[in-house]
Amino acid sequence: MPAFNFSTTGSDVIAALPDRVSGKTFVITGASHGGLGAHTALYLATANPAEIILLGRSKEKISPVMKEISEASPSTIVRFIKIDLMSCASVSAAAAEINATVSKIDVLINNAGIMGVSFALTAENVESHLGANHIGHFLLTNLLVPKLEASGGARIVNVSSAMYQFSPVLFDDYNFSDGKTYNAWTAYGQSKTANILFAVALAKKLEKKGINTYSLHPGVIHATGLSAGVDPTAWPIVGSMLESLKMEMPEEKTMEQGCATTLAAALDPALDDQSGSFLNDCNPEKVLYYACDASNAEKLWTLSEKIVSEKFSY
Repeated sequence: MPAFNFSTTGSDVIAALPDRVSGKTFVITGASHGGLGAHTALYLATANPAEIILLGRSKEKISPVMKEISEASPSTIVRFIKIDLMSCASVSAAAAEINATVSKIDVLINNAGIMGVSFALTAENVESHLGANHIGHFLLTNLLVPKLEASGGARIVNVSSAMYQFSPVLFDDYNFSDGKTYNAWTAYGQSKTANILFAVALAKKLEKKGINTYSLHPGVIHATGLSAGVDPTAWPIVGSMLESLKMEMPEEKTMEQGCATTLAAALDPALDDQSGSFLNDCNPEKVLYYACDASNAEKLWTLSEKIVSEKFSY
């Protein structure tokens, strides 16, 4: 099998691993037309999956993607389910709808996210980056675990970012003193660290259920539209933060390359013994201690349970 790297495209991964897609059921959050989730779904469609379920806030933005999937693979069932990741009630309703209609889920891709937005709170009074990027996915994932377990070898994929280096999880003040000390990039970094720690926790908790989990940096991809929601006043801060952390902005990827690491995390059998790892350029990469520390992962799990008012024990 070819080694995957920076230049690998989504179609390269699918071409190498079509048997890992055919007949399988995939659930993807954040699949609006033109985005990373949509392109990921379209690559999967080329290898004849049984079903692709696309979750998002707007059917209007996802309908064109559904049409393209159906054209690429007429036998694939493709469905839209409405979800607002900033509302636990909406997440629970979406999970119930999925659970009622599928016998198993082979891969859950937690792809949806927001970046660099102005300060806001979710329905559960959580800062919006942490709420949309982590808490909503925490609840959704846990509610879908029985269907993932039924697959007998499922994977959970959390799309994170190299910008996790902007901040650890601020356990004592994750809401930035109710916005008084808010920095959009620190908030984004905190949420992306949470994505990585969530994968670390899930790997340990779900190992006996045969479920593997990964987090990843897809690459810097300007074509995704993720930056469209950035508060213009937040942009100037990025450069100084990168400088202070001695971080170089990674080389930009095309959308085709940007999907590759997500697809490798979802499909590559070479990663079977790497559950809980963080991937960059399709391969495991070490992260800063605070993003892989088992006690931080457990602390985040406890905090997340408290926020969603549900306990999940495995």
